[in-house]
Amino acid sequence: MNNIIEDLKISPLKETNYIKPLKVNFTLNGIKKSWEAVRSHDSVSILLYHEEKKAFLFVKQFRIPVYLNDNNIKYTYELCAGLVDKDKSIEEIAIEEIDEECGYKVELKNLQKITSFFTNVGISGAKQYLFFATICENQKLHSGGGINDEQIELYFLNVDDIDSFIFDETKAKTPGLIFSLYWFLKNKKELELK
Repeated sequence: MNNIIEDLKISPLKETNYIKPLKVNFTLNGIKKSWEAVRSHDSVSILLYHEEKKAFLFVKQFRIPVYLNDNNIKYTYELCAGLVDKDKSIEEIAIEEIDEECGYKVELKNLQKITSFFTNVGISGAKQYLFFATICENQKLHSGGGINDEQIELYFLNVDDIDSFIFDETKAKTPGLIFSLYWFLKNKKELELK
């Protein structure tokens, strides 16, 4: 992916689709406080392990907030993920995201919940639900890439390259991705992988 960024303009946020900026005033242990926060959707993310390739399938995409923080970073490496913004179970949303972003069909019975945790605790405190699933080529429906104009690329990481990937600071990645890889290393004997 070779991103070309042009006509970058930053402006105040007036109307939002996905977040709601808030100023919160409260008293904590007798001390008056004020905090700026953002109300945002919870999310799902899925660690996908391709059994035939012996590799993890991640998504690689341009994220403008990361670019604004460091314009040397043109894309991030992430778990397949999506917002909990539909009237569906978190498992159903995870299955949809695997199809949309990665192009694979995973059955609900083959989706394993790892845990949930809070993200961006200083600003939004949104919850993320983390899942694991195995995939193979006979489950592939299409090339993935997301919907509309998401411009998602697929990235395979060989299982033998976990450590070097985690500590490679030139590859922008999320804490959830790093945590999921450590979870895999700790639990791979019990996962009955092919």
